[in-house]
Amino acid sequence: MKNSWKVVLIVAAGIIAVILLCVLGVQNSQNRAFSLEEQVNTADSDIKVQEKRRVDLVYNLADCVKQYDKHEAETLTAIVEGRGSTGDIENVTTAIAAVSEAYPELKSNENYRELMNELSITENLIAEYRSNYNKQVKEYNRYVRKFPTRAFLDILGYEVQTYSYLNYDAPVDAPQNLFGE
Repeated sequence: MKNSWKVVLIVAAGIIAVILLCVLGVQNSQNRAFSLEEQVNTADSDIKVQEKRRVDLVYNLADCVKQYDKHEAETLTAIVEGRGSTGDIENVTTAIAAVSEAYPELKSNENYRELMNELSITENLIAEYRSNYNKQVKEYNRYVRKFPTRAFLDILGYEVQTYSYLNYDAPVDAPQNLFGE
């Protein structure tokens, strides 16, 4: 009689352990799905942050370059007018030397280079984040479609999210005519 109680207790403990392991396994699957889903959402957010940076950067740098171009144009106009107002060649040379000493070196080409460099960095970051997003979507989709994970998630009522891979085509509403008036 004592042996039969031991067998019953061992069998009961085994059944409870199996049930507990199943519950923990199902919960682990759900937690992993939530974690992967959050990684996809974070990757999507990273892209949006960089796209906002792109828009802010383009307009701010374009405005800066336009303002500096205007300053350079005024400076060059003053130099040309200074040349035209003098009568002889010696006065012209003296006037040009005086103007070149009075005005700082003109550097709008550096502003253009800075603009292009910042845009290039931003576009590279966007491409990198888009690639990361697609990688996260791939990992998420693989996980939630596998068996037995798919069955566990269905049992729990977890709604499988559908994410699509990003398209790398240029947007239709890309900034145009930034240096026009």
